[in-house]
Amino acid sequence: MTSSVRSDSESDVLSATAIEPVIHTEILARLAGIEAAQGVRILYACESGSRAWGFASPDSDYDVRFLYVHPLAWYLRVHPARDVIEQPIADDLDINGWELRKALGLLHKGNATLIEWLDSPIIYRADPVFLASLRDVARRLHRPERSFYHYLHMARGNARAYLSGERVRLKKYLYVLRPLLATRWIEQGRGPAPMRFETLVETLVEDPALRAAIDALLIHKRTAGEAEQGVPSPVLNDFIARELDRLEAVTLTATPPLATTELDRLLCETVCRCAEPAALTV
Repeated sequence: MTSSVRSDSESDVLSATAIEPVIHTEILARLAGIEAAQGVRILYACESGSRAWGFASPDSDYDVRFLYVHPLAWYLRVHPARDVIEQPIADDLDINGWELRKALGLLHKGNATLIEWLDSPIIYRADPVFLASLRDVARRLHRPERSFYHYLHMARGNARAYLSGERVRLKKYLYVLRPLLATRWIEQGRGPAPMRFETLVETLVEDPALRAAIDALLIHKRTAGEAEQGVPSPVLNDFIARELDRLEAVTLTATPPLATTELDRLLCETVCRCAEPAALTV
């Protein structure tokens, strides 16, 4: 079985080559500002949107997502406090994050979004000890049926919302095709779906006409604006309709939820370790 959650021996911080230096520097400054203003420590920060998926338009936003911890005292209170940090979108930077306990709880439920973040090819900040541990836990706690239905629901909803009419926003094809192929990836027992769209296409798309239509769409998406419209593609529409119908009949066996012991240990170890002064790898 193939796993898309990358091993810790692979290069993690690819932002220097994937993101313009000025933007990269600004993102790092924003993250440092959040730490100072909120009194938190950011353990991991990555790109999560179309730039990480591999089909950004020239005017695409930067979708920065991060995981963070508070000082130890924050966890020793009777009533839970706010567990997300959300920044207003400014200068094409969309930056927000999840507190670690929230993130681990979602991972226990099989949250596909967090698994995607761990496979992002663009990483801005990473505590190497934490990231290695979280990736290991994510590999072992993966609940494929949860991800399968998450992606199927996303593909079906986006197709219904965006791909009807005489003209469509061309970018929306990719927001249907990517979750649709991710669903097929999981159906075939390949492990967590990879974040990079081209990995899904190269592995799963064998039909030459469909591959040509997707390649043409990618070329157009990378050069056109986010709001670019065009006539619907018969090849893509036919594939999407047939695949949605087929996948609706697929049933995956439910994975029994595992105990939270490992997640509890990771939370405790990380919070206690971060209570002491330590430098982050940038």
